[in-house]
Amino acid sequence: MRDEVTNVESARTDLLSRARAGDGEAFRALTEPHRRELQVHCYRMLGSFQDAEDALQDTMLAAWRGLERFDGRASLRTWLYRIATNRCLDTLRAARRRPAKQWDIPGIDPPQPTSLGEIPWLEPYPDALLDGAFNVPLGPEARYEQTESISLAFVTALQILPPRQLAVLILRDVLGFRASEVAEMLDTTVESVKSALKRARVGLQHTPARQQPPATASPAEDAIVAKLVTAYESADITALVALLTDDIFMSMPPIPLEYQGRDNVAHFFTLIFDSIPRFELVPTRANSQPAFAVYRHTPTGTHASGLLVLTLSGNRIATMTIFEHTVLPNFALPQSLPSSN
Repeated sequence: MRDEVTNVESARTDLLSRARAGDGEAFRALTEPHRRELQVHCYRMLGSFQDAEDALQDTMLAAWRGLERFDGRASLRTWLYRIATNRCLDTLRAARRRPAKQWDIPGIDPPQPTSLGEIPWLEPYPDALLDGAFNVPLGPEARYEQTESISLAFVTALQILPPRQLAVLILRDVLGFRASEVAEMLDTTVESVKSALKRARVGLQHTPARQQPPATASPAEDAIVAKLVTAYESADITALVALLTDDIFMSMPPIPLEYQGRDNVAHFFTLIFDSIPRFELVPTRANSQPAFAVYRHTPTGTHASGLLVLTLSGNRIATMTIFEHTVLPNFALPQSLPSSN
């Protein structure tokens, strides 16, 4: 066993030497095992898939250019997290975020919303890209399940926190880094990290309580999903409403309109179904939650109208988040479906 560890360390040292000498393949071999988890980290911090992609690319470029400054006191993984976290903080401070959009569906006037969303830049994260992101051991300080820490509810709640508190909470409570490690990543003191973490935890207490969804790919989840597809594709408002919790919450980033309560959501979908009576749903998964690409049938074809992500609670749907159809390429889904004729 000791010989195996020695051989692994020797191989890493050789890769690091070659990468420092300008060997791009050696650099990729060193960093590729961490790429997916770093992308998820950037997504948690920024709430946007595209912003996370940009931050990841900036991280890798900075690591390549600054590899000579990696002194080996911390692990390469920790060093990469330091770079990624600070790139994300730069993005948050720059505040160049996707703006809110106005309702733009012709012929349909939306009902009066119950609230206006604060996070118009929120985007979904494809489950297909989570492979390899969760296959890493969390530190001893981690307080959240990995699937919970990528849920839309949690990622949305994180975006309300100030940037430094956001970074500290993710590094400590989600990833489990020690306070001393986080202090070094952020060029601050352990006391400052502890103070920021305390305030961040208080901030999260004002967000909705954690849901208890059925197990992923369980018979209970499959049953709810199947009923939702049948109701949606047949524009059956009665069947759809029967699947909702009393306090169902619906949002549509980047459109800031939000609807709370079964009657309000029912009113919204009644208007939609009256105007667009035929839909087709293609299943996928986002943020470890069931999701669907939604396509509407029109005289010119079957075209994408958005991505619907569900949060389940027991045998009901507790949250519906509808994203623009522009996110579908991230899920390898088309903008139009072949004609069934």
